[in-house]
Amino acid sequence: MMKRLRIERATGQLLVARSGAASNPGSTALRSSYRAAQVVPVRHQSSYSSFEAESQHPSPIYEEDGTDHSRFPPLEKLPPLTSTLPSPLPERALQSAKLAALHARLSLSPKIPLQTLARTLVDPSADPNPHFNNTSLAFLGSTIINYHASEWFMVHYPRLPMDVFYAAMTGLAGPAPLNRIAKSWGIESAAAPGGEVDSGLLQFSLDSPGESVLGFGYTRTIVDKINKNNWQRSVNSKIIYDDDFGQVVSRPKPKPKPKPKQQEEEQEPQVELDQEQDQDQEQDQEDGEYLYNPLPPKFSPTSYGSERTRELSEKAHANFVRAVVGATYAHCGREQAKAFVKAHVLSRYLDLERLFAFKHPTLELALLCAREEFDPPVARLLSETGRLSRTPVFVVGIYSGNDKLGEGAGATLEQARLKAAMHALKAWYLYSPGEGARVPSDVLESGEEEGLGKRMRTWEPVYVDIGELISR
Repeated sequence: MMKRLRIERATGQLLVARSGAASNPGSTALRSSYRAAQVVPVRHQSSYSSFEAESQHPSPIYEEDGTDHSRFPPLEKLPPLTSTLPSPLPERALQSAKLAALHARLSLSPKIPLQTLARTLVDPSADPNPHFNNTSLAFLGSTIINYHASEWFMVHYPRLPMDVFYAAMTGLAGPAPLNRIAKSWGIESAAAPGGEVDSGLLQFSLDSPGESVLGFGYTRTIVDKINKNNWQRSVNSKIIYDDDFGQVVSRPKPKPKPKPKQQEEEQEPQVELDQEQDQDQEQDQEDGEYLYNPLPPKFSPTSYGSERTRELSEKAHANFVRAVVGATYAHCGREQAKAFVKAHVLSRYLDLERLFAFKHPTLELALLCAREEFDPPVARLLSETGRLSRTPVFVVGIYSGNDKLGEGAGATLEQARLKAAMHALKAWYLYSPGEGARVPSDVLESGEEEGLGKRMRTWEPVYVDIGELISR
């Protein structure tokens, strides 16, 4: 049975007729609702006209310069001395939408003010004043990141050789991975530093690298010869003299400024060369042929395209990440800084197997078995296929007594034996007690969770290996 629909009970907003359409007289309630709808107009897809939309919005205000300020609001009026400052004023950090969005994107604690976050974005190359740049915060954050990364590797992989350990530290906490972390945070850099720049942009200069101390180490007097001749340095030398990544400590050289006389001497032959090129091209066009000019065109590459500027950009982004960690430690404490490093740095995947490079794997494996008093390693052919074919495959296993140390496959017996020896060495060096292994910094935690306070403060010794095998 169908029920009759009473239109009078419907809402008045749905009964607003189109402009110019005829409407039948209704009841008093319908008229009152129609009047109410006229007083408070509501937009509907079927009853809204373009003429009413144009009449409701005021006409745009055009200034004398012809700019529509209703669409393009005027820029912020800055103090007169702002353009002379090397970095933005700290008070402007409270008005930066980019900075507030970055603070929320990183889920930073409310204890970290926006002024401090704005300071982390000022590189020493932009503002040399240490009271306004991120030098101190970056140094503090660098020590915290390197400490937590090194203790994590030492506890979870106690048998790593020092060369592989330095490579792992560089791959996890070096400038390149920290640069990628900053890019993943959505950091944008300013074209040039200055007081009028938004506080939410990373500011660094491409003209001067700036002076900043980000680690410990000794500056060797023969550092230029080491880099030029690629001298080999021992492991002990790297531990004592070099930085946390086993790299030689050296100060970056400033960008050389050519003298005016040199510029004139360089420009004169270039002009003559350009004139000769133009004459040759005109002669070729007259002859009916246009030859391709192999010489580079007359243009100056962008400053971001050179190797030096990419290095400066990578350094500035890495220092920003270190400064954020330092700011977290300064305002929130040790535990919050450790949680931040664990979430953003230590959580990244790093394939340690690709960091090994063995020169003589069979000899090194034999020395390792002799040091650990194992039986001498013996290679045994496990299986093969297609020995006389075009693509043979041999599977060789290396045994120490009845224990199989490694297994490898190759196109020849020698190749399979070398791969088996390398797999055996990797299995030894990549030993790990598991993800549940505790690091020394866990003892410093407060242990606020129920039943964890006493256990967290009691340190249990971890496995410490006798040391790597020196085979060279």
